[in-house]
Amino acid sequence: MIYTQVLQHVPFEGPAAIASILRARGGIVHTTRLWEGESLEGIGRPDLLVVMGGPMSVNDIDRFPWLAPEIEAVKAQIAAGTPVLGVCLGAQLIARALGASVYRGRQPEIGWWPVEFDGAALPERLRGALPARMNAMHWHGETFDLPTGAIRFASSPIAANQAFLYGDRIIGLQFHLESTALSVAQLLAAAAGEIGRSTYQPVRHRAQRDLVDPTSYHTGSTRPLLASILDYLLSRSR
Repeated sequence: MIYTQVLQHVPFEGPAAIASILRARGGIVHTTRLWEGESLEGIGRPDLLVVMGGPMSVNDIDRFPWLAPEIEAVKAQIAAGTPVLGVCLGAQLIARALGASVYRGRQPEIGWWPVEFDGAALPERLRGALPARMNAMHWHGETFDLPTGAIRFASSPIAANQAFLYGDRIIGLQFHLESTALSVAQLLAAAAGEIGRSTYQPVRHRAQRDLVDPTSYHTGSTRPLLASILDYLLSRSR
């Protein structure tokens, strides 16, 4: 049976469709709620580690005492050969664990914006799942340098490093393939005050309704790619 360990940083950025897909495959999904003070000890060796997003910065170690231990835990799982998926802040945490810098981007990127994919250097199983382009959900103000040895396979006009593969079992996604109508609504309710501070925001986007009306969204188009990425990572589990 597939056992997935999720590291979650805030109540409004949970695994959403990631959990749905894994449970549909008969898997067990256990979530450690770091904002509630749940311990990182004893997470063991899961078949898959998923590191979710959050509004804090990887650099906010003084404000969030669990960040430094979390980075060390991610390092340990990578060293042990555990497949790891990072989403948004999770991708930035992986990048930091691999020695790369994380910093404020040129401007925030919020809403449904295009991502361009280039899988030429990826393993065939992963390369074959990638579209040339898709609209994906974004909600981030920071970005990261590509870790040494990693392969970038997605980018956008505002953030060059939107997705990377490190080794054959570590994937970081700056965008949110896991979004559902409910998760978008939860994120909007918690962080709507961040909207309207840059060009890449829903106020200038033709699909603005996707944020203000959770009944209209693109999540169905992102689900197949998410499922393919999860299946690829699980195929790398020892």
